[in-house]
Amino acid sequence: MTGTNEMTLSFSAKSENEAFARVAVAAFVSQLDPTLDELNDLKTAVSEAVTNAIIHGYESDPSCQVTIEATIEGDSVSITVTDNGHGIEDLELARQPLYTSKPELERSGMGFTIMENFMDRFEVSSTSGGGTRVAMQKRIESKKALYN
Repeated sequence: MTGTNEMTLSFSAKSENEAFARVAVAAFVSQLDPTLDELNDLKTAVSEAVTNAIIHGYESDPSCQVTIEATIEGDSVSITVTDNGHGIEDLELARQPLYTSKPELERSGMGFTIMENFMDRFEVSSTSGGGTRVAMQKRIESKKALYN
């Protein structure tokens, strides 16, 4: 497959929409014929980004919107998850493994680490009071090349 394809999806910041977002991105990426491992990596990274937006960015306020943009170019998919929530005061601290700003919710503090490890490229930008943007990219190996 060559060329570019893109999609944009916005939904209420409700925890039940995390699964919807994950499945929607997986369906979009399926045109690249990813392996099951690649698909699971993408779904996990999207889940982490969306969950962070809902829980940390908006504190589960369903009147707010999370936006996902996905672009396929050649054999790579770029995914951006954006919220206009509280933002992250200390981005370096937030990126530390096991750090969580919500220990009372039994959060693992591994979201950014998971996203970074499951994707080929990972960037997060945030403004205190102005929201957060997580940008990720993954190259999808062709299954056809794996079996030849």
